[in-house]
Amino acid sequence: MNKKILIIEDDTSILRGLKDNLEFEGYKVITETNGTEGLRLALEKDADLLLLDIMLPGMNGYEICRRVKKEKPDLQIIMLTARGSEMDKVSGLDTGADDYITKPFSLPELLARIRAAFRRIKDEPDAPDEYSFGNIRLDFKKLKAFRGDDEISLSAKEFEIMQYLISHEGDAIHRHDLLNEVWGYEAMPTTRTVDNFILDLRKKLEENPSEPKYILSVRGVGYRFNSQGNKPPAP
Repeated sequence: MNKKILIIEDDTSILRGLKDNLEFEGYKVITETNGTEGLRLALEKDADLLLLDIMLPGMNGYEICRRVKKEKPDLQIIMLTARGSEMDKVSGLDTGADDYITKPFSLPELLARIRAAFRRIKDEPDAPDEYSFGNIRLDFKKLKAFRGDDEISLSAKEFEIMQYLISHEGDAIHRHDLLNEVWGYEAMPTTRTVDNFILDLRKKLEENPSEPKYILSVRGVGYRFNSQGNKPPAP
């Protein structure tokens, strides 16, 4: 079933753009420009996520967030606002918002944050403390890595990337998801950062980095981890 997103935003140009892009991504979208009516929809409609502006006619986003979270504590809320000061962000998060994004924002960033919000709804797989594949052994508690009996050097960030990939083995992991989960968007990295780290990890963990068996590329998306070391057939 497609996820349903409610957008409460009084800028009609932003609203139309968000609606069109989110529907293109496969989401069902409900829109509203008035805060009071938006609150009613948030409480009555069975939405999975709320994109909420702060400055709204009728009722501001802070009050909507506070009242929605009281009635529907599990509904994910991402605040969208042009107010980007630290105090504005703190106020939004203190009212119960799960995330906060400042206008102008990029569509890939917003989509990544939405995907991250939906991942928080479902149970995430447990990250392993230790993991072995091929002749590689990773100890995530001690941050030690071994090829056979020889210790190899991995940075803390490289351990984080591998732990995330291993926890989602078999899934196609989008570069933006890695950015959001490992770096966080406050750090403002780029997808090229992910590619460079993956390149270094392949050099350290793959027998033949130019023909990886474990850390596989997914064209147009990102990467997939395969502990069995058998590269799947090309699509």
